[in-house]
Amino acid sequence: MVPFLSFEYQNKLIREQVIKSMTDTFDSNWYIIGERLGKFEKDYAKFNATNFCIGVGNGLDALILALKSLGIKEGDEVIVPSNTYIATWLAVSSVGATPRPVEPDIKTYNLDSSKLTFALNKNVKAIMPVHLYGQSCKMDSIMEFAKIQNLFVIEDNAQAHLSKFNNQLTGSFGHVNATSFYPGKNLGAIGDAGAVTTNDPDLAKAIYILRNYGSEEKYHNEIKGHNSRLDEIHAGILSIKLNFLTEFTFLRKSIAAKYSDNLIGIGDIILPFTLPNVSHSFHLYVIRTKYRNELQTYLKSKNIATMIHYPIPPHLQKAYSELNYNKGSFPIAEELSETMLSLPMYPGLSDESIEYVIKSIKDFFVSKNK
Repeated sequence: MVPFLSFEYQNKLIREQVIKSMTDTFDSNWYIIGERLGKFEKDYAKFNATNFCIGVGNGLDALILALKSLGIKEGDEVIVPSNTYIATWLAVSSVGATPRPVEPDIKTYNLDSSKLTFALNKNVKAIMPVHLYGQSCKMDSIMEFAKIQNLFVIEDNAQAHLSKFNNQLTGSFGHVNATSFYPGKNLGAIGDAGAVTTNDPDLAKAIYILRNYGSEEKYHNEIKGHNSRLDEIHAGILSIKLNFLTEFTFLRKSIAAKYSDNLIGIGDIILPFTLPNVSHSFHLYVIRTKYRNELQTYLKSKNIATMIHYPIPPHLQKAYSELNYNKGSFPIAEELSETMLSLPMYPGLSDESIEYVIKSIKDFFVSKNK
């Protein structure tokens, strides 16, 4: 059996450190906004080359609080990718604003900056680029466009820890940015967790207050806030895993290279395309084929688990029926949703398993050609 995702390798590597950290936290009798959170926030800000990191409850909260800190509200619109996970859209809706979808580049799957002009209107106040699957968006053109149009930029960096554009880390471009430490992410906790990064001290202060009931001083509430705080247990674990992120990312890139070297020219498969000025962190390794469903079924029969990211674009979800989008409204997003397949990808995936996945895919296409 080749699982789609396994924590066995990394958990074995850090088990003793994690158990000690959890025990120390338990014995400290201090579980919310303590020393471990402070340390992780400082370490992650330095790691991500930003002035501030504010730990919050999860990635969706990070996006919501980022939008709120910028004053995005009802009546506003935020440019989002048409092919992202629905959380990106949900964050916009949660502050009363409306998602303004823009199609992705068919090669990179990221927001196509050349189409931003067509999405502009007087209500658009921000752009929320998503670094999908671990590859950075074209942040130079996005930031230039935002500056000219006087728009805010909020990076959704949930899938791209350690990805770079022009040697600058994702999560350090925007006015205020959000990330997720959901367990399956490249840097993951053992439950829900997230963070906001920014270089702006005023925005950082706003996030600190928003995450803590709208309070800077206990029992003095300046605004209507949230309860969204990264707890001490997760902060301690994330500090440990942060020390291994560079190694884990190297392993992901190595796995991706093995897939790409051996699957090139197989059937109608379209392999991941990486821009020349991008360092891809391969949160996911995603291929495309018109035989996607058949291939997934075949691989399942060979005990190889795969996933589809994502089978239904946000504009076709029932949750967004009020926006009156129909099939065909965003054809690129729809084509991607019908052809993409994510292969097993995680630190510790053995060469034997990689070779078995590759062989099985080749066998499938050999059978298709008979």
